[in-house]
Amino acid sequence: MISAIGHLATAIWLAEQGIPVMPLREDKGPMGNCRTCRKNACGGRPNMKTPGPCECAAPCHAWAAATTDPTILTSAAWAAAWRQAAAVAYHPGGAGFTVVDHDNTDAVAWAHRNLPATTTVATTRGEHWIYLGTMTSRNDVRPGVDIKSLMSYARWLSPGTGTMAPLPDAVRALVVKEPPAPRPAGHPVTVSAPAGGGQCPHRSPAYLERGVAMAEQRIEDAPDRIHRTVYRAFLAVLARHGRCGCLTEAHIKRLFAAAQGKGESLRHCEDAWSNAVAALGM
Repeated sequence: MISAIGHLATAIWLAEQGIPVMPLREDKGPMGNCRTCRKNACGGRPNMKTPGPCECAAPCHAWAAATTDPTILTSAAWAAAWRQAAAVAYHPGGAGFTVVDHDNTDAVAWAHRNLPATTTVATTRGEHWIYLGTMTSRNDVRPGVDIKSLMSYARWLSPGTGTMAPLPDAVRALVVKEPPAPRPAGHPVTVSAPAGGGQCPHRSPAYLERGVAMAEQRIEDAPDRIHRTVYRAFLAVLARHGRCGCLTEAHIKRLFAAAQGKGESLRHCEDAWSNAVAALGM
């Protein structure tokens, strides 16, 4: 087992290479925050997801505490952490690297088939493949594969073997989420258009078409609170076009399809439509 002095010596050597380092606990986790920083009460360190004013001298805030400054690494504030440390970690993104962590033999086999060769470090269960370049970090990008780069840390095990290759597009593509498949909207429309009978306000058929299209777009562009957006869109269409009888089931079907495409259920569509009709006294 490597002593605290050995971990600190390794950390100083890595820092001299321009690699930001930090101590790890026995469970491979970062040191816990101090009382002042507990539960991020201090606001967090700069460069974290929620930047804050923390200038704590202790190694709080995980990867954001990683440093190349030997004065900090050997300071009294870090001494207790090194005495408890079971390993050294580094911030790959801070060093300009990306670590593709293959956590089992199947993941390693996949890497050999699909990724360019690069610096490789053996781990307890698999391998770290290290590339030159940074990207977003994300876990479980595929079975047994995590990506550690910006806003993340990786355990230091050894310099590894092989020449470090530039970060390939094949790795960057692993964090790109495919758009969800469109939801089926083929449910029959179970509500009816208002009977109408009032005076038609439309200057042309294009006026009605534009109103329905605007409601569809409003629903499709909704970032959240989809229930409220659907109701308001239905209400707007009915207020402008519901009393004259020009609004047809074909128009309603288009509005329902737009809502269901955003994840709204048929029942919620029906309720929103009925509530809008009631609100207008139709």
